[in-house]
Order: sequence, then structure tokens, then C-alpha cells
Amino acid sequence: MSRTASLLALISILALSSPSIADGEKDNHPENVRQVPRPGIEVPADREAALRSGLNTLQQKIGRLTQSKDSFTKELLPDVMIFERAVRCALDYDEFFSPKDIGKADQLLVEGNSRADQLLSGKADWPNQSGLVVRGYISRIDHTVQPYGLVMPTTYAFHHSVPTRCDLWFHGRGETLSEVNFLWDRMKNAGRYTPEHTIVLHPYGRYSNAFKFAGEVDVLEALEDVQRRYRIDEDQISVRGFSMGGAACWQFAVHYPDRWFAANPGAGFSETPQFLKFFQKETLNPTPWEKALWNLYDCDKYAVNLTHCPTIAYSGENDTQKQAADVMESALLEHGIRMRHIIGANMGHSIDGVSMKIIDAGMKALAARRRPAIPRDIHFETLTLKYNRMHWLTIDGLLEHWKPARADIIHWKLDASPGDNPVELRIGTENVSAFTLDFPTGTFLLEQATGIDASLTVSATVVSAEDISDDDSSADTDDGNSRWFRITTTPFSDGSARLQAHRNANGKWQSGPLGNQLRKRQHLQGPIDDAFMDSFVFVRPTGKAANEAVGRWATAELDRAVEHWRRHFRGDARVIDDTDVTDELIQSANLVLWGDPSSNSAMARVAGKLPIQWTGKKVSIGDQEFDAANHAPILIYPNPLNPDRYVVFNSSFTFREFAYLNNARQVPMLPDWAVVDLRTPPGNVWPGKIVAADFFDEHWQLKKK
Repeated sequence: MSRTASLLALISILALSSPSIADGEKDNHPENVRQVPRPGIEVPADREAALRSGLNTLQQKIGRLTQSKDSFTKELLPDVMIFERAVRCALDYDEFFSPKDIGKADQLLVEGNSRADQLLSGKADWPNQSGLVVRGYISRIDHTVQPYGLVMPTTYAFHHSVPTRCDLWFHGRGETLSEVNFLWDRMKNAGRYTPEHTIVLHPYGRYSNAFKFAGEVDVLEALEDVQRRYRIDEDQISVRGFSMGGAACWQFAVHYPDRWFAANPGAGFSETPQFLKFFQKETLNPTPWEKALWNLYDCDKYAVNLTHCPTIAYSGENDTQKQAADVMESALLEHGIRMRHIIGANMGHSIDGVSMKIIDAGMKALAARRRPAIPRDIHFETLTLKYNRMHWLTIDGLLEHWKPARADIIHWKLDASPGDNPVELRIGTENVSAFTLDFPTGTFLLEQATGIDASLTVSATVVSAEDISDDDSSADTDDGNSRWFRITTTPFSDGSARLQAHRNANGKWQSGPLGNQLRKRQHLQGPIDDAFMDSFVFVRPTGKAANEAVGRWATAELDRAVEHWRRHFRGDARVIDDTDVTDELIQSANLVLWGDPSSNSAMARVAGKLPIQWTGKKVSIGDQEFDAANHAPILIYPNPLNPDRYVVFNSSFTFREFAYLNNARQVPMLPDWAVVDLRTPPGNVWPGKIVAADFFDEHWQLKKK
């Protein structure tokens, strides 16, 4: 490569690594918050008319395609719909941020109409296209079409390809990253890394939320769509990203460590409190529940999970966001892990060419080794059942959410043979009330092992494999006071095996699963924001509220929820009347109920079956009572009409406009329930004055004081 070409390549790298960083100390004032995304420019009347005309043509074609019963057409229709929704939203919601965006929309309509014409004629060329491809899927969350970008290698054989490596690349913060700009970029820009023989998936992540909440689900749904459409090697999938994308990479690495062959985070943030103090110079005064809820996305609390996910971190030597990797490096050292940290000499918030080569070589070597095999030993930590599994271990219950829960499992006897003692496991637990060990097919070959013998520590002080000793004389007994409880099983004929254990009402371990009693479990563990990581519907009241102030507040908050779901999570929230709630909807979606039991008939059906009581006169929570004329409850709870789904009262996602200014602030602001004093108007942080709030216990009951 010539010297000039090298310089141009470096300039390109620096340009690609400069995200839209608009936050700073000026954004530390919640009473004065700028709009995110900012208002767009005025579109000239003739340009708007031309766009509306092209959009109308595309919409008519989509309408015809929607009527088709052909499976080929149905499969590919989302790849057309992404262009319609991108241009429509930009027009309807004032999201053309520069004159160039208008020209981009013109070209997106050309591509959308071209794809629609192909489908109408029964063909499509883009599914077999190499290079840059944009596609879409229908999200289960709100039934909207969501886009993603692909870089397809020329070596991919579409009709008879062998399974292929796939890297997920998480983009940086971009406050003007509308669907128009995302699609345009993904049609023109291959991105920073394009490893050979590798499909690179660029998720949209529903805009600029650091791929959290609905953004997190977008990544998983986009990957699932790609795996369905292309042959992906499940043992050669990695997560990578820079800046806000680096924050996302840390999150996916620690929360889903057994899914990737490697993680490659760059810059970004890895937790909330230290980053906001260091980078944002923000003074933090969290409520107790806020501090607890930081544990949802504070990656340093999950650092030991990287035992099972090879990680190569990058930071610029002079980048303030090097703090993220420094925090993780310290957290890993506490577990005896030395982090591989590539530091770009004299670099700020960007990646230099030398570091890129080192990282690429490392990722290539890790891809060749593939995802680590199912481990014989497991070290796993979590603070919520939302993230509760590692390979063959699943944590089914916690003693208390938002406190560290740990499981360390080691194979104590590895040389089982016919006629010998069975394979023995030693399991150390902390803050765990139930777990399952689910060994996949072929793990235990019948000629090698006759059974599995698992010894569980019941001492909360045992938090690592090194603490588990085999000289405990009580290991083979269970007299109610012993340290060990023994459970035994025999592998199935296919070499798989399954062990389950839980703590009984007396706190003693016993074999078998937890019962069917109401309890917190994965995807039914709260807090309120969790309801918006799966299918949900807003249910508006058609009746009259018992108290006028409550009715006005609930109506305003519902209107805001619809607006901000589209603005921040780029979706169209489904909204129905309370009289239109069906049995099918109760089974398929989380119901978000607005109003009060007098105005919302769906709320009236469940209100009397919740721990919090709400009448026209008062809100009662245990021994606390609040005047219902000026107070309203916000809560999440398993729907009494279908305990496999949530019911939510009067809330969308709980962080508000102030949090939009910095992605590290975008964490849950309310726990499982809260009471709002409506005499304080809603603001940029809270929906009113929060006069009481807490979590339900592990059985979804009010905590005892």
C-alpha cells in the first residue's frame, strides 16, 4: 500500500470512529433538557410532495403484497417495509436533520419500490446479494418492522454454503441516527471491520439506547432472523463495538457469555455510577431502588462470567472512555483474570491501524478455535433472573433480587469408568434458591459413566471453586445440619442428564424443581421496564376516573408513552380500548393498563387480586395509605388472568428525557411498584413526586418490614 493510500485509510478509520458525542457537563441539568432527537429541518413543499408521492406508490404496492398468500412473498415483505417506514417516520415526525437526508429518502424510495416490483413479479435478487445488504424483520415487541444491515462476504455460497462466521457490530451513539440515516449508511458503508469469510451483522438497536431494553431484544431478534436466512456457524459468532457500541459489547459479553466465541469491546461505558461521575462529572444522589437497579446493566458486577467468553478490549491511550475498560480490568483481576487490553498509543476516542491489526489477528485466532466447548467447570454470577444461565447451568430462583448470586461448579471426579463411582460435581452457591443442571446429548457416554453425583454447598460463604473442599466429613450425610446435600441421577440413553434442586420452606436443599407457586422467574422477575422487552399493548380507559386528577394524569402519561416509545425505541406502540381486551391478547401480550379501576374495565378485573389495593378513596400498600384523589400507583405484576405475562399500571419504560442525554443514565428508574403524588407535575426525570417505591419479594408479595 502506498504512503498516500495508508494515510487515506487512517483518515477513514478516524472518521468512522468519531461518534456523535453531544453529552457533557451542560447536560447535567434535568430542569433544562434539550430534545433528543432534535427537531428536523423544514422540508421544501415540492420535495415533501415528491416524497409523499413516492411513498404513496410504495404503500400501494405493499398493500398488494400484504394480500398475497405466497410464503416467498411473506418471507421477504419486511425487506420492503423497512424503506416505507423509514421515509414515513422521517416525514411524519420531523426527522430530516439535513438537506442530504432528503436526498437519502429519495434513494430509499427507489430501492423500496424496486424490491416491491420484484416481489410482485415473483422474484427477488437481494437475498443472494454479496456486499452491503439491508433487511428487516417484524418484532414481537410491538409488531413493527425493524431494519438491520449485513456485510455479506463474496466467498459466501448462497445455495450450498458451509456454516459461516458472523460478527455482530454495535454502532456508536448517533442522535440523528433515524431509520433513513441508518439504512443509508448500511447501504454505503461496510464499517470498520470486514474480516474475510465473515458475515458482519449491524443491528439498528432501535436507535440510541446503547442496545439496552428493546434495543437489546432487537439484537437478539436480528441475529435470529439472520440465522434463519443464512447458514451461520453457531460456534463462530462474536460481539464487537466501539463507543456506545463498546458499552453494548460489554453488556452482551457478560449477560450472554456462552453464546460468543469472543467479545471485542472498545471504549464506551461498562457501568453507570463510576462512569457518570468520571465522564459526565455528574453528582449522583440515587434512591435505594435506583442504586439497586444499576445492577441490571453494571457489567463489572458480572465480570466473572467472562471466564467463559474470551475478550479483547480496546482503548485509546488518551480517551476518557478508557475508564470503561479500566473498570472491567479491575473487576476481572478480583477473579484472577488478566484482561487482554489493547491500548492505542497517543489515541483519543478512535482506533489506530496498528491496534486494528492486532485485534483482527486475535479475533481470527479465536474464531479458528471456535466458541469454547461446553465447560467441565462453571463460574457464574448474576443479580437478576433476567440473565440466569451459563451453558448447562440455569439459576431458577434467587433468595433476593439485585444482590449478587453466585454458582461455582467443578467436576470433583473426572475419571469415571464402568463399575467405578459416578461422576461427582461440587456446587458452591450464594443467594441461590433453585437451579437446574441440564447436560446436553453426548455429555456422558454410557461406557464412561454410570451416573452423576452432585454435592451442593448450602453455605453462602462458598463463592468459588477454590473454597470447595473434599475433606468435609459430612459430605455423605444430610442430618439437617450438614454442609453438604447429595443428589444423584443417571444419564439418559443419549448421554444427556438433568439435575434439579431447590431450597424448601425451611431453607434446606432438596432435589427436584420448584413448585408452580407464584414466584419470580426468568422474564417474570421485574422491574417495570422488563414488560417492554416482550410483546406489550397499551390499554386505554373508556370510562370515567373516580378522581379527575388521576384521569388527567393517566391520559397525559399514556399520550407521552406513545410518543416516546416511537421517539426513543423507534416503534409504534399498539393501543386498544379496555373493552377490546380479548382472551388471545391476555395470553400473548403484557397488558399496560392506564387510568384507574373505575375508568379501565381491564384494570378493574385484576385490581382486587394484587398486593396493592386501589379504591376511589385510597391507595393501600401494607400499612401505608395514600389519598386516591392526589395519588396513583405504578406497578408491574404477573397478570392474575395469565401469570405467564405481566400486567402494568400507568407506566411505560421508566427513564425519561434527562436520561436520553447520556446512554449510561438509561437504566430503570422505578422498581416493581411506586406511588406518585400527582400534585407535583411530571418532569424530565419522574412522572410526579415518588412518595413510596420498592420491589416485591421473590413471591411477588410486599416485603415485610
